[in-house]
Amino acid sequence: MESNHLEVWSKCLSVIKDNITLNSFNTWFAPIKPVRIVNNVLTIQVPSQFFYEWLEEHYIELLKKTIKKELGSDGRLEYSIVMDSNHNNHSKPYTVNAPTLNKKALKNPPVTMPLDINKDSGKAVPNPFIIPGLKKLNIHPQLIESYNFDNFIQGDCNRLARSAGLAVGKNPGKTAFNPLLLYSANGLGKTHLAHAIGIEVKNNFSDKTVLYVSCEQFTNQFIDAVKNSNQNDFIHFYQMIDVLIVDDIHSLAGKPKTQDVFFHIFNQLHQNGKQIIITSDQPPVEMKGIEPRLLSRFKWGLSADLQVPDLETRIAILKKKLYNDGVEMPQNVIELIANSISTNIREMEGALISILAQSSMNKKEITLELANSIIQKFVKSTPREITIEYIQKIVGEYFDIPIEKINSNTRKREIVQARQLAMFFSKSYTKNSLAAIGSKLGKKDHATVLHACKTVRNLYDTDRSFKKHFDELDNMIKIKM
Repeated sequence: MESNHLEVWSKCLSVIKDNITLNSFNTWFAPIKPVRIVNNVLTIQVPSQFFYEWLEEHYIELLKKTIKKELGSDGRLEYSIVMDSNHNNHSKPYTVNAPTLNKKALKNPPVTMPLDINKDSGKAVPNPFIIPGLKKLNIHPQLIESYNFDNFIQGDCNRLARSAGLAVGKNPGKTAFNPLLLYSANGLGKTHLAHAIGIEVKNNFSDKTVLYVSCEQFTNQFIDAVKNSNQNDFIHFYQMIDVLIVDDIHSLAGKPKTQDVFFHIFNQLHQNGKQIIITSDQPPVEMKGIEPRLLSRFKWGLSADLQVPDLETRIAILKKKLYNDGVEMPQNVIELIANSISTNIREMEGALISILAQSSMNKKEITLELANSIIQKFVKSTPREITIEYIQKIVGEYFDIPIEKINSNTRKREIVQARQLAMFFSKSYTKNSLAAIGSKLGKKDHATVLHACKTVRNLYDTDRSFKKHFDELDNMIKIKM
């Protein structure tokens, strides 16, 4: 007498549930439907081809033991893969005999596989990048080859972030840096570094699936998945990635549904030892509009900031770009560019390209005069940025206190107030994180900067003399804007 397929599968689920996490159970086993038992072969229906491959790759041994426990040593498993086609609204089973639960049992992929679909056709697109096939090797990493470690110049401004990135590239998912969050103001190299880590992984582990995606791209794909009722396929696609790189994660702010789906993807990847790399213009402590449960996960690994590079690093960056392009430029012109544009690497490289273009098109020699004329136009067309160093200089000159004393550990009242004012104005007029401000002003942490800002506000409201100093400094700093 044949056993009842519902009862047998229910017993199998009880065993499976005790051996995996609840989240994994809900994702990979709750959607399965038992179909029948014939000749001691249990047939189960799975939602997609990818679903089948995931079960075979990650839960093969657990399934073997469970089936044999419930059906005996000759018990076997058969898959029925649903082919879902939205344009005709019907499902068709695709049966796979897997007597030994071997991954190779599926020889002929069902029609859920072709994914290069015209958007106007109204068909579902399980792979959000519209790349044929769900096999891992078919997923393009979307990495920019020139954004590698060889082209990423190390300096004091990025030493920690670069070192952590190299460690991840050599051992993804196995270090304490998971997730690795890279944060900085715009144009300081966090996107370059994120790509470099992905490239390093691909060089060291050709079998690993690496994917770079901007947060905006991720969000738009999720919106499309919701419209096409393909949320599960969307989630399953991202959960198969070995190294997921998401750029500008702060763009999730104010998007609760997208945050929720990313939360589940994050959990699944992290639980399975996959590497997550995210970039942001802020550290987690300063992100607004992001759910606390997601922020807490961002803090699980390492948050490393990239600061404004010093003069020597800026010169090295320009020389590296010139070398890669096979172009020479006088040293004094390189130094002029590095001195004139100090807060944004992207803008500095843009000025370099403009000078080279002018020289080439007009067949003029690259001189200080030519470079200066172009830089002045370039800088004028760019919003002037106030830096922490500039604020330090203004505050130091105003109180006649050397910058090194402002940055010292002394607790003298007048120096502490000068430091607190420098911190307050740095937070108000620069895009630097609290951690970056504290690091440059006495190597303090972000909590000290927050306390300084609160103290300045209180003194402004209660101390007339302090208010006068504040207003005069504020006007002096604004002159640069």
